[in-house]
Amino acid sequence: CSLNFIADLLGDDLYPNGGSSEDQPFIQLLFNYSSTPQIAPAGIWGDSYSGVKRSNDVLKYLEWVKDMSDAKKNEVAVQARLLRVFYYNQLWKFFGNVPCYFENLEAPYIYEQSTADEVYAKVIAELEDIIGNSALKQDWPDEEKGRVTKPMAYMLYTEMVMIQKDNGRYGKALGYMNELISGGKFSLMDDYSAIWDEENEWCKESIWEINYYDDNSVRSWGNQLAAGGSVAPRLWGPRSFQCNSTDPMYADVDAGWGFGSVPTHTYNMFDAADKRLKASIIDLEANGTSDDKGWMYTGYHTYKYICKKANNKDQKADADLGFNNNLRVYRFAETLLNAAELSLAANKQGDADKYLNMVRTRAGLPEVTATLDNIIDERRHEFVAEGKRYFDLVRTGKAASVLTPANDEGGYRTKAWSEAVRFFPIPQSDIDAAQGTLTQNGNY
Repeated sequence: CSLNFIADLLGDDLYPNGGSSEDQPFIQLLFNYSSTPQIAPAGIWGDSYSGVKRSNDVLKYLEWVKDMSDAKKNEVAVQARLLRVFYYNQLWKFFGNVPCYFENLEAPYIYEQSTADEVYAKVIAELEDIIGNSALKQDWPDEEKGRVTKPMAYMLYTEMVMIQKDNGRYGKALGYMNELISGGKFSLMDDYSAIWDEENEWCKESIWEINYYDDNSVRSWGNQLAAGGSVAPRLWGPRSFQCNSTDPMYADVDAGWGFGSVPTHTYNMFDAADKRLKASIIDLEANGTSDDKGWMYTGYHTYKYICKKANNKDQKADADLGFNNNLRVYRFAETLLNAAELSLAANKQGDADKYLNMVRTRAGLPEVTATLDNIIDERRHEFVAEGKRYFDLVRTGKAASVLTPANDEGGYRTKAWSEAVRFFPIPQSDIDAAQGTLTQNGNY
């Protein structure tokens, strides 16, 4: 499953849905903070460590390359190091206490486990060194978009610093955000809904995306690591949906697997004037019919990554895995809201107001005076289905009071969040393979 979907299931803006309470059990358990070491999102663990391994391989074997200049080697090396930080960021955010190594392991492939704080300290120091490397590029030509850049590193750094509540680094993070804001390369798209269209991938608001494509995509169920498309839109699509809308935004919506229904309280949190509502949530009853609604059907569904027939029409293997929707990891709107929050912490009220209201103005909303609560609330509205909400609640200390059964009007959340379930359980297979060197998280 996509990282944004997994993260948002932990928050308060999304339901798993699916065909029944037994459909993809790890997703259903995740929503209720009831994952087990045997039934958990192990793909994040395995895929992230696979990324670490491949990054380490690049750094090791790069030394063997003979027909490459030292400058080019440094350029490649700094990209591999930054990707490695990205993978460790995922492990740190979701699992906390993990082995953290910068050279691949040898048999028996065991390494000591670090605490979440130790992982952060090691990785953030590495990231600071990477940012200071002159070989890290500001941008790439269109045909190489997707490679990591200094702006991406700035966003990754700020994300980690804010989640860690490392206020000793807030000033540096704010400096990075201000550099992106004043640099002139990035700005808000005028039309929020256009951000999610294929023609606006890598638009002026996009700082970093993970690329997918349907043109000649050969990714298949028999070869899921092949190059090509994404499965996420099929996951996000409403079940058995037949569109009857004349609105061009919905005319091409296709049926999917029904995961990611939207609670009524999420739909209702939007002001009627908020231009983000239509681009974030589709009202299914107003735009189509379904004879298979799923077990957590509300009439509302996520829209940003919804599956559309045009978005996998050119794949050459399995249609479910061939969608061309890039994952928007970092957008300029997040730069502004990061800067608003960090400015507020630095007692720069005027800057905080300015940055917050740039986002609100684009949404068609009146200006407000920035406070921490309304910045976090603005992030909630801006980033529905983008995987930001859960980490905002945790880092601001709001998770325990917000993520409770009492706040789920649908009655599907039956267990409250606590610090004991902040991190996922480490997959039992890896606990067993570690021969006693891995301690399980929380109360799992």
